[in-house]
Amino acid sequence: MNRKKTLITAMSMALGLTGLSGLAQAQDKKTDTDDTYDLGQVVVTATKREQSIQDIAFSVMALTEEELRNRGVDSIEDVSHMVAGFTVQNLGPGQSQVAIRGVSAGQIVRDQPGVKEQVGVYLDETPISLSLFTPDLDLFDTQRVEVLRGPQGTLFGAGSLSGTVRYITNQPKLGEVEGAIQGSVEAVTDGGIGGDIKGMYNTPFINDDAALRVVLYNKEYAGFIDAVQPGGFVKEDVNDGYRRGGRIALKWQPNEVFSIVPRYVFQNVNVNGFNRVDIYNILANPYTTTRPTIQLGSRQQFTQLKEKFEDDFKLFDVTLNYDMDNVTMTSVSSYTRREILVLRDATQLTASITGGNIGLPPEIYTLDAPLYDRTKARVFTQELRFASNNDGPLNWVAGGFYSDAHRRYGQELLVRGFEDATGIPTAGPLAPRDVLFYSDIPYKLEQVALFGEASYLLTDELTITGGLRYYDYTEDRTLFFDGIFADQSIDVPATTSADGFSPRIMASYAKDETTTFTAQVSKGFRLGGINDPLNEPLCSPEDLATFGGRDSFDDESVINYEVGMKKIFDNVSGHINVAAFYMDISDLQATLTAGTCSSRVIFNVPDAHSAGIEFDATFNPADNLELSFSGSYINAELDSTVTSTDADGNTRVLAGIKEGNRLPTTPKVQFSANGVYFWPMDNGWDGYFSGTISYVGSRYTQIGDQADGFGTVDLTVYPLGDPSQTTFTFDPELPSYTLVNTRLGFRKDNWDVALYINNLTDEEVRLALDQERGTLARVGYLTNQPRTIGVQVRKTF
Repeated sequence: MNRKKTLITAMSMALGLTGLSGLAQAQDKKTDTDDTYDLGQVVVTATKREQSIQDIAFSVMALTEEELRNRGVDSIEDVSHMVAGFTVQNLGPGQSQVAIRGVSAGQIVRDQPGVKEQVGVYLDETPISLSLFTPDLDLFDTQRVEVLRGPQGTLFGAGSLSGTVRYITNQPKLGEVEGAIQGSVEAVTDGGIGGDIKGMYNTPFINDDAALRVVLYNKEYAGFIDAVQPGGFVKEDVNDGYRRGGRIALKWQPNEVFSIVPRYVFQNVNVNGFNRVDIYNILANPYTTTRPTIQLGSRQQFTQLKEKFEDDFKLFDVTLNYDMDNVTMTSVSSYTRREILVLRDATQLTASITGGNIGLPPEIYTLDAPLYDRTKARVFTQELRFASNNDGPLNWVAGGFYSDAHRRYGQELLVRGFEDATGIPTAGPLAPRDVLFYSDIPYKLEQVALFGEASYLLTDELTITGGLRYYDYTEDRTLFFDGIFADQSIDVPATTSADGFSPRIMASYAKDETTTFTAQVSKGFRLGGINDPLNEPLCSPEDLATFGGRDSFDDESVINYEVGMKKIFDNVSGHINVAAFYMDISDLQATLTAGTCSSRVIFNVPDAHSAGIEFDATFNPADNLELSFSGSYINAELDSTVTSTDADGNTRVLAGIKEGNRLPTTPKVQFSANGVYFWPMDNGWDGYFSGTISYVGSRYTQIGDQADGFGTVDLTVYPLGDPSQTTFTFDPELPSYTLVNTRLGFRKDNWDVALYINNLTDEEVRLALDQERGTLARVGYLTNQPRTIGVQVRKTF
């Protein structure tokens, strides 16, 4: 399907839904039934000004604090099940990756420190995105979660190529004492016991001119993955762990025009393993003949040593507001510190080299090989903006942004006893003895931006909005690589830089007080970067020729064309919002696995697109019944083919980059439905029951998963254990899935007691494909938590 036909089809679907609903236009004016439930009146700050969702000229979805609680939403992955066009790859706690509207270049892998995010994630006013390691913050005492669909580069900058996610927390309240405590305990099918305890306390002081709000939480993760060890012993529930943290915020407002809010946010995630299921492992499979075979079962993996993920996140920010005559000044300063350790069992990867390439015996290639990935990040940001605060026809916001980020990434592969066993020297200028691979890569990224956006009410019905952002960034990096597996590089510098403009123009036409039509053209961008060098000692000549010589990659950009409709219904107190879009993607930053090199390289694919339709609807057909629906159909494809030519002149499509192939990580179809029913009981208690059904269609993890022949592992390349067959096959397309969550609760005064069942049908979902050395060393997938039954108690005061 060509681009123009795809766009016309999507817009026709939107207009068809409009006609079916009798829809017309949407202006944020309260109906006469102000006491009814209507999500159309939710106020958000998606434009850095307070506005109703129905008053914003682009597609926004927000889940309020009550909705989050009624539906048992506890993480960003849970949010994705409620929001159309929004997907999350759960790579484990603290490692979620988000995509919006199908714009995705593939899963960012742990050893790609130079890759930036495609979706910006904010905690209130502060950016907290860090490519692979987007913090999975606890949602306790969160006022709402906003999902801004489509490019938000004008107001939110480089990380918001396809959209922005914002956690909006409850702020300190002046003159009020309030608090809440919540606890839960849950049992996971074929897993362990988990639970949490969380608390919030708000207190005023200094004659009610100031207030302190403290939030603390501790969540214990129940493990559900079993790890088979050499010899057949099984360690149960190895992926257990915890998430602990909190927020401390102080607000001082000595008068009506000035306020300052300093805040400290901290969180520590510590998990003892990964939610990975192995379906093939070069050291543990049913095909070997010279050592005992191993048949891995459901929710099992093979490891020789304990794996671990640790994430220490700290944020200090200060938000200052000063209301002048008709203008509000806002300053947001932040300093973020992250320290992340990923300890993986890389024995199977190392064995494919020491046993496969070098040909060493089993007693050597089965030596434990822990791989330590360490990331340290220090980020300072400053935003200063001014916004109009009058009731005139012109509203505007303008400001500047500065970011200074320092990030250090390194790996260390320790194979203790290797040198003694083989006589091969391993120590180098940087690599200690028995460290076969060593890297240390310090980065510095500096960015300056100026932005502005203005809306003008041309008539009582028509509002026009225009915005522009100018950005300038420079990235400096120094390479330190050593070890017998590495292409030695000592103190090798590299620099890349770019500047440009990100515009947006929008129109909003209010046909009447209940229906609004919207249209926009907007641009988003993702900064380019520098590729890591290939591990040339490991590369085959073909892979070295194909993937070598690509030192850097360019900025990725998106032009978004969008039309929408927002409609409020008086008779059922609800709304429906529909949007159709076409996104033209240039220089898509595709992640490619460089085969035998055990490396990953970013390629710029010249052209791609994503087109589709999305809707959100909420209805209150009765006083005690709330219904909400969200769905999307997205067709995201490559529009370019990239080829490589070997030494004999043979040309082939490179790693699945072929016109017509799908963009990875996002499904074509996504849908969710939620209902909450309330009923009165005796003795002042009220009961409620909620249910959520979420459907996610099939998807791929990487573009290369669609390459010809991918899904077949040639067991003769590295025939460790003398396999009894020549190939192993798997399906790289991740199948669709449906999740069902239910919640039965009872409320009285300030008490809320609920019994919940998540993943009611105990569906085992393939969230992402996990592979080592181009599938030659290991093939697996990341999976979700099994059926979980729990009880939660909440008390407020």
